[in-house]
Amino acid sequence: MKKLIPLIAAVASALAAQAAMAQDLKVALITGKTGILEPYAKETETGFMMGLEYLTNGTMQINGRKLKVIVKDDQSKPDLGRTLLAEAYGDDKVDIAVGTTSSGSAIAMLPVAAEYKKVLIVEPAVADAITGDKWNKYIFRTARNSMQDGLAAATTFKQGSVGVLAQDYAFGKDAVKAAKEALALTGSKAKIVHEEYAPQNATDFTAPAQRLFDKLKDAPPPRALAIVWAGPNPMNKIADMKPERYGIALAPGGNILPVLKTWKAYAGTEGTIYYYYGFPKNKMNDWLVAEHMKRHKAPPDMFTAGGFTAASAVVTALTKAGGGDTNKLIAAMEGMEFDTPKGKMSFRKEDHQALQSMYHFRIKKDQKSEWDLLELVREIPASELPVPIKNKR
Repeated sequence: MKKLIPLIAAVASALAAQAAMAQDLKVALITGKTGILEPYAKETETGFMMGLEYLTNGTMQINGRKLKVIVKDDQSKPDLGRTLLAEAYGDDKVDIAVGTTSSGSAIAMLPVAAEYKKVLIVEPAVADAITGDKWNKYIFRTARNSMQDGLAAATTFKQGSVGVLAQDYAFGKDAVKAAKEALALTGSKAKIVHEEYAPQNATDFTAPAQRLFDKLKDAPPPRALAIVWAGPNPMNKIADMKPERYGIALAPGGNILPVLKTWKAYAGTEGTIYYYYGFPKNKMNDWLVAEHMKRHKAPPDMFTAGGFTAASAVVTALTKAGGGDTNKLIAAMEGMEFDTPKGKMSFRKEDHQALQSMYHFRIKKDQKSEWDLLELVREIPASELPVPIKNKR
């Protein structure tokens, strides 16, 4: 009997291991599908599911284990985002989570990941604090951060004067702070001479735009008014105020395709963007563009690519770690390189921010179709975007 005990224990251990391997791998996707950021959230979900399909060759399995996705809507509300992530980790027993759309909600979710000791991949929220002073070791971000946006834009501002219109919440304030630092980091001689903040749901920009015009009109040229905005973009309304009277050029940040389509009248205007479907040249992006056109009669958008990128990080990490064990996931993901529609990205070990390229665009004058909107001026490689490390690790 004594000889049987070790044998029984060994068999039980083997059966337990087999049972664990047979369990589904669970992923939570939290987005803000209700509210002002709804279009971004829906694109993220579309891209995430297409990414999982592509990366698992349609099987929705990793290492023979079924992949189950649990989708939740935090309505871009921080309290709800925190509650839903706790629910995903505690009740749904997910192995890894992805989210969310709003920077405010994402920041509220960070301590929950630490409390449950589970990995959270942040996509598409961009506030610097997420991988900065609010960061913890369970947080990885596939989305670009505000500093990457700022550094990309700074490469196009060599000198002169810049005014900024931004939203009055974490995303906008982080973006302006990052823009100031980015100009210094890139050695630009351009200066931000004035900044204005407006509510997220603002529709009248007359007063803040006029204050920006008044500050810029006598400032050293060239003069640019940078617009940092999530949701319905105010560029058309500001353009109607004719900033060119004061020698001021508009410098929009990237946006979703429905917004870009309204900018045709501003042919020649330049800006920087995270992704535009026609810019990257690789097999993964080719598939995404072709399949998205086939299924949705339109090309993939910025946040579609972001969702796909998050899916790639999830699949690569779970495959490399051999499952959902948190310590193994973190070890696998620190420094991990993974393919995306933009090309290869890698998670920086120090703060888990995905290092990635950005794009300098020009609005096309001769648009051959409804989606032929931008031309590539230059891909800005990650090596030219010296994102500082700001966490307290």
